[in-house]
Amino acid sequence: MRIDYRRHFSLALVGLLVAGVAVWSNTAAARQGQMADGVIAGSVTSENGVEAGVWVIAETTELETKFAKMVVTDNDGDFLLPQMPDATYDVWVRGYGLVDSPKVRLATGREDVALTAVIAPTPRDAAQYYPGNYWYSLIEPPAASEFPGTGNSGNGINPAMATQSHWVDNMKQGCQLCHQLGNEATRVVHQQASFDSAVAAWDHRVQTGQRGNQMSNAMNRFGREPALEMWADWTERIAGGELPEAPPRPSGLEQNVVVTVWDWGQDTSFIHDEIATDKRNPQLNGNGPVYGVSAGHGTVTFVDPVANTATELTIPVRPDPETMPTRFPDVQVPSYYWGDEELWGVNPDERSDPHNPMLDHKGRVWMTSTVRQFQNPDWCRDGSDNKYAQYYSVGRTGRHASYYDPANGEFVLVDTCFGTHHLQFGEDEDDTLWFSGDGNVIGWLNTRVYDETADEQGSQGWCPTVLDTNGDGQITSPWNEPRDENPDPALDTRVSGFGYGIIASPTDHSVWISRTGPFPGSIVRLERGDSPPETCIAEMYQPPSIENSAIDPMETGFSPRGIDVDRNGVIWAALSGSSHMASFDRNKCAVTSGPEATGQHCPEGWTLYPMPGPQMRGVEGRVGADFHYYSWVDQYNTLGLGENVPIANGSTSDSLLALDPDSGEWVVLRVPYPMAFYSRGLDGRIDDPDTGWKGRGLWANYGSNYIWHTEGGKGTKSKIVHFQLRPEPLAR
Repeated sequence: MRIDYRRHFSLALVGLLVAGVAVWSNTAAARQGQMADGVIAGSVTSENGVEAGVWVIAETTELETKFAKMVVTDNDGDFLLPQMPDATYDVWVRGYGLVDSPKVRLATGREDVALTAVIAPTPRDAAQYYPGNYWYSLIEPPAASEFPGTGNSGNGINPAMATQSHWVDNMKQGCQLCHQLGNEATRVVHQQASFDSAVAAWDHRVQTGQRGNQMSNAMNRFGREPALEMWADWTERIAGGELPEAPPRPSGLEQNVVVTVWDWGQDTSFIHDEIATDKRNPQLNGNGPVYGVSAGHGTVTFVDPVANTATELTIPVRPDPETMPTRFPDVQVPSYYWGDEELWGVNPDERSDPHNPMLDHKGRVWMTSTVRQFQNPDWCRDGSDNKYAQYYSVGRTGRHASYYDPANGEFVLVDTCFGTHHLQFGEDEDDTLWFSGDGNVIGWLNTRVYDETADEQGSQGWCPTVLDTNGDGQITSPWNEPRDENPDPALDTRVSGFGYGIIASPTDHSVWISRTGPFPGSIVRLERGDSPPETCIAEMYQPPSIENSAIDPMETGFSPRGIDVDRNGVIWAALSGSSHMASFDRNKCAVTSGPEATGQHCPEGWTLYPMPGPQMRGVEGRVGADFHYYSWVDQYNTLGLGENVPIANGSTSDSLLALDPDSGEWVVLRVPYPMAFYSRGLDGRIDDPDTGWKGRGLWANYGSNYIWHTEGGKGTKSKIVHFQLRPEPLAR
């Protein structure tokens, strides 16, 4: 039986809901207008002459939330900052080969500004402005010949690290998962003089703060001593003067990019990612608020880009909040930044720990968030009359689902029997909401039925991912389990692994998830059939692995993470471990089921595109130093590069990375300020299709766990970022 939590929370949240209605009312009025149209323009020169491909940055604190805008100079050194709200700005020049110029105070309306760029006095001074992945490319993992590890009695490398690629994957998904490694906060070791060695300093460093146990455990997964020695060697060489190669300045289309940044949240926020519109209709919510969710703080945040305001609301949980679990441990070793202070999960009212937001066709903000205790209720488990529980029972879940309705300021909580992490709407008459996040099943919510009935039990379903390995065209129980040592070839085979990303295909009734492990990761297709769960059937495809001796190592990759689809049904995935964008076309596969269809059976379906930027040293294959937390396909040309353009988060390179699939060329959308732009997600919105470049753009945010690692340090707030692409660098 569903409790009407809309009624239950109406009194407890009355002040909150009234505030929410007020926010929406103000926003609705503001949406009748457009972005500001002020301009600051001029030219940039240095002692070397015209400075092309450098950034002009303007920042103000005179609006309700801190605001900054950045453009790139054209080949003549000219610039034009468009759509500037009326205010006074600090304006300065930043660029590769330079150090920051002195800030100049300017108001909108100036079009004759002459800025003087400052040439970096030394290569080391210039390098302080390079993105983190350039510095991280200096690190030297153990040689391929060191694997598999031989443990504490041998080379110290964990025997579970079977190959060098496993080790690199752990560097990416075990460390870069949370940090922009290579930024100043990570390449300089705090208090190193207090320790006998750099290794001892690193051993202490990875135990500090509220996430110290997570960092320390990551070292153990490598084999602790070799891992600490690798990072210590890296930072020691940097301290001794070693420098990375210089990144190229923006050129061509990259000079047309306009970047706008607003502050939101708090200086301890972990705003995971954001949403601006309905992926199925990018014109929904034009000029409206952009929403994010703050993990650990249990809030939904939003910025109004017209009014230049930022708001934060607490997401409720089902009573009693005091009994709600927290994922965040106590501080064992004081943080270099916060001492013993605990930042996340402290307030019981903020333990919803949301992860990912998504807008529906009604403008509601759906989220994956914790609703209740982790142990599942009886209706999810063995013995229930629920047909999905009878088919495959799920005992525990982490996050569940909720939504915020801006039209009335109301939060609604939805319990689920499956764990949730990311969510995406399908293009079907039921507006099916699909969820990743469970290691064993893929779950969904029929939102049409839920809206009609408010029955959370009757609106949801889930299926385990079982492959048709006996090739009979259906799934039958019993099946082989994932860890069976001697699987029966006459049976089908269940596969498991953390379901990270998810996307529904627009061309058929399938849904795809990315599984970041077991190594080398995979993408999994699920088709429900006419009568789920019995008619559910899964397929699994791994990227071509370097362990496969039949494949050229330079054409291999690993660790799909972000996943999306184009309008033709081709899957696109950022390979976060090897730093590739990969497409997968199932139509090219000769085999999709049967005893051989267990992962490495369709290399012909994959096409790998190496990401731009420096490569990792001494690593087999083509492996970049960048990390790509997620990826997204611009199905409807919201940026201006065309339809079906795949875009990856350059989470270690201060950028979004857009690929032209036909030419294989990249457009790097760099965020120069503040440095350490670490994005976990993105989407695109068309505010007004009749206003050209001004009415469209991409949205992403500073999504690092550790926002105080951003340029500016402790006290710096999280930020939402808008990317626009002009037809030329001086377009108004």
